[in-house]
Amino acid sequence: MLSLTIPRVALRAVAPSRQLAAAAGASSVRFASTKSLKEAVAEVVPEKQEQLKKLKAEHADAPLGEITVSHLLGGMRGLKVMLWEGSVLDSESGITFHGKSIPDCQKVLPNADQIGGKGKEILPESMLWLLLTGKVPTPEEVKGLSQELAAKGKLPDYIEKIIDSLPKTLHPMTQFATAVAALNHDSKFAQGYSQGLKKADYWKPTLDDSIDLIAKLPAIAARIYYNVFGLGDGKQAIDSSKDLIANYSEMIGYGDNEGMIDYLRLYIAIHGDHEGGNVSAHTAHLVGSALSDPYLSYSAALLGLAGPLHGLANQEVLGWALAMQEAVGGGEASEEKIKEYLWSTLKSGRVVPGYGHAVLRQPDPRFTALSEFCKTRPELRDSSIVQLVQKVSQVAPGVLKEHGKTKNPFPNVDAASGCVLYQYGLTQFTYYTVIFGISRALGALPQLVMDRALGMPIERPKSMSMDSLKAFIKK
Repeated sequence: MLSLTIPRVALRAVAPSRQLAAAAGASSVRFASTKSLKEAVAEVVPEKQEQLKKLKAEHADAPLGEITVSHLLGGMRGLKVMLWEGSVLDSESGITFHGKSIPDCQKVLPNADQIGGKGKEILPESMLWLLLTGKVPTPEEVKGLSQELAAKGKLPDYIEKIIDSLPKTLHPMTQFATAVAALNHDSKFAQGYSQGLKKADYWKPTLDDSIDLIAKLPAIAARIYYNVFGLGDGKQAIDSSKDLIANYSEMIGYGDNEGMIDYLRLYIAIHGDHEGGNVSAHTAHLVGSALSDPYLSYSAALLGLAGPLHGLANQEVLGWALAMQEAVGGGEASEEKIKEYLWSTLKSGRVVPGYGHAVLRQPDPRFTALSEFCKTRPELRDSSIVQLVQKVSQVAPGVLKEHGKTKNPFPNVDAASGCVLYQYGLTQFTYYTVIFGISRALGALPQLVMDRALGMPIERPKSMSMDSLKAFIKK
């Protein structure tokens, strides 16, 4: 287990050990590091604090745009009013994590093969390190973090009892948020704040709580899966030699399915952060701005993620795709039949689920990454539902352009994510968003740590009534 102590002096230099190839095909050489994640964050915090100080001093009055009535009435869409360090979403180029695209991350972030496991996709531990520090971790650093998460992954007895006491008919996301909120019982931040913790040190117990929560999310999710559906391992045993998702897969009954394990690694890594304005990320930030601890903040985020316009969308997409499969004949369906089904959906007044995006105006890079994964696995290449989803992604943009009411006619990540879970046998739709909930913590919680490190204020925008708005406009 790696020490979590923050050094009182300058961080020690790490002696070089055996050389490591940076990534597949990369020519640069990097050295092993035994640094813990908390030590790595401690290096970053002063740099970020100085960066914020300069922004305030030099650019405080620089305009970022103009607020209109349509912004106020349209959900504040597109307004640049949040600081979010982990990722940036561009309408044309898509998502980048500290400047790295998804293909970049797949090349440089350590995978299971590189830490002694089996698998070639991004480990969520690697993505977590990148989102917290802005730097690519070494395999040794990722392995150390993986071992730390395993050591902290077991659930307290009281959490198990709370989950077990909930009715099986209660939606899995409600159960998930309930259990996460209850972990507040052991919050180091809440305890430190009540004891007069200095503001400059707020980020430290916030990071401790965040790592503890991320470590326990798989076991919470697995216990809910077992209680509601009777599937997986009710013991939620954790093997310290396995990474976060290998352990999670074992808990839900997929420990011997290499394809599913690597798919979940990729799914959870690339779903982890998607800028700060989406409902779940924004909610974690908003609740956290009141100095609520990470458990309460992320519980609130999960309740936002449970909405059908946000995280619940992936199960709705799959339901629609399965209905189409039954109607048109699956992966063997002709382009003409697919077009007819798409038009029948649109003419009925419904939208085509899994298409369009609040920001993107190009195909979602996450959809592309999941689609490419499907090409690497024969069990997915031969799947009728996967083949149909791929065909629809080629046909639907043309139909939606002709329809003319969709700003972005291209597939988003929800168009692809559910069909793979379904093909691997995880057919419990109401559980899909729980998996998303494990993922989104990778982005929301690091930003909460950074909010505390930078001393960000409570979020409190100005609201207006329609009468006051009309009066203001007349002036």
